[in-house]
Amino acid sequence: MTPELGKLTSDSRRFAQPGHHADRHGTPLEIALWCADQGWPVHPLAPRRKTPSANCRQCQVRRHSPQDCPCIPSGSWCHGFHSATTDRARIKNWWGRQPGFGVGVACGSAGLVVIDVDAHESPRPQRERLLPGIPIPPSVSLDGLRHGYHSLALLAALRGEPDPAKDTSTLRVHTPSGGMHLWYAAEPGQMWQCSAGSSPTRALAWQVDVRAHGGYIVAPGTTTDAGTYTAVGSARHPAPLPPWLALELARTGHLPAPPAQRTGSPVPQRARAAVIAAGGGRTLAGATLATVLAAVSGCSSVPEGAAFSDKLNRAAYTAGGLVSAGHLTVSAAESALLAAAVHARPTQERRALQIIRSGMSAGRRRPLMPGDHS
Repeated sequence: MTPELGKLTSDSRRFAQPGHHADRHGTPLEIALWCADQGWPVHPLAPRRKTPSANCRQCQVRRHSPQDCPCIPSGSWCHGFHSATTDRARIKNWWGRQPGFGVGVACGSAGLVVIDVDAHESPRPQRERLLPGIPIPPSVSLDGLRHGYHSLALLAALRGEPDPAKDTSTLRVHTPSGGMHLWYAAEPGQMWQCSAGSSPTRALAWQVDVRAHGGYIVAPGTTTDAGTYTAVGSARHPAPLPPWLALELARTGHLPAPPAQRTGSPVPQRARAAVIAAGGGRTLAGATLATVLAAVSGCSSVPEGAAFSDKLNRAAYTAGGLVSAGHLTVSAAESALLAAAVHARPTQERRALQIIRSGMSAGRRRPLMPGDHS
């Protein structure tokens, strides 16, 4: 190790210390190296901006996909997060050529899910757009609900969970606009998808964006013309994604659509995605869960008298046994169960969640080996 590289490694580690003061974030190169040390691929941002640095001239005039770009294999930073790397030599080269580059982190390849809370002044949408998929009765006053902090806190309160914006266990970063980035680590194999809180299709909550596969996040310590992205509190690393947030992300479509099944399974797409994300869709455990999920989702064709509660309880009991035996994760199992339940009974989400948690709790007392019958 050269003296120069040794100094940069030492400086990047010092940047990560909990007591690091806001006005001593380190140089962009030190920040990039520290991120790379965490296993987070980085790419350059335009100096003092939060957008990726421009492509080279050839890539600007010749349209092509990142996969077909010859510049990335040769060590260039074209195509934003697609060129992200943890290679220290390449990082030193990039920021050596342009010390003013900001630092972006490719969320997907870093295994990160970042909840991006906005605090913009904007008109409040219709109540059905505040928390997609969760009806808010007219009797509930929305006075005072003005931005993403409020909508995220409302979602947490409805689920009986603590406000993620106050989660001191994970890396939280104040943004120059007054928002906050909540950094979480995804479980291996879970490919959460990006979204915008204002999207009419996939969204977690109003003014709450999700940065994951297919997106990037500004690294803490990066300074733009608007200000500095500053870490809050003592945590400097992402905590595991809370199971209840994973459940909400699965419910709101943040898992990729699984490949079509040749058997034509009646299990709804989001339920299959939740199982496949945990690796269960390719195993006997996944097949076992899919069988009971199909019984739940099949209730959608029978408004009443389909024994929905019993079938959901049975599925939850089975899932609990598979979780206890180590074949599925809690978050993936709950996500799949709730997706199937909401598919069958769209207006009974809260009741379904109670049945799911009760059934899984009972099932976890008896580990279930794939192929067994619960």
